[in-house]
Amino acid sequence: MAEDLTPAYTVPGIEREAAGRLIGLLRTRLHALNDLHLTLKHVHWNVVGPQFIAVHEMIDPQVDRVREMADDVAERMTALGGVAQGTPGVLVAERTWEDYSVGRADAIAHLGALDLVYTGVIEDVRAAVKVAGDIDPATEDLLIEQLRDLEQFQWFVRAHLESAGGTLATSGARTEEEAAARGGRIG
Repeated sequence: MAEDLTPAYTVPGIEREAAGRLIGLLRTRLHALNDLHLTLKHVHWNVVGPQFIAVHEMIDPQVDRVREMADDVAERMTALGGVAQGTPGVLVAERTWEDYSVGRADAIAHLGALDLVYTGVIEDVRAAVKVAGDIDPATEDLLIEQLRDLEQFQWFVRAHLESAGGTLATSGARTEEEAAARGGRIG
């Protein structure tokens, strides 16, 4: 049985039950952002190879912005009357995706895997925007702003994986390991 997230109170103009749906939606977004922040930091610490410094330095601003996104989502949840569950145990228990699977690896392998991670996060945010748009323009606006930044971060990653002819090395990859392996083969 799913947990009832209907708050005792919420912001004016939104029904409590609708706020509960938004809180549930944002709870998943919070988990995804906290997970992404840790994954990005993992990449930052474990990247090696000729592109090390470029990728190492590219990742930290993404880490910082994703942490800000998580904070914004958590604060929106509490404004709606919810509880922002940000502990590692809750994140692991409630996430619907597998843990990042690449350890110490060259920059292009990590970027290949990270491209797939960003695709999953972006697809989920787009779905969340649609749901939020039917309930609350303020939450929808928050998610749209984050979507723009996440898409830009994926563009930065993909710039390392794309040939001059527009071929994306990770095209068709279904797993992080497959994307990491394809990362170095740009045709």
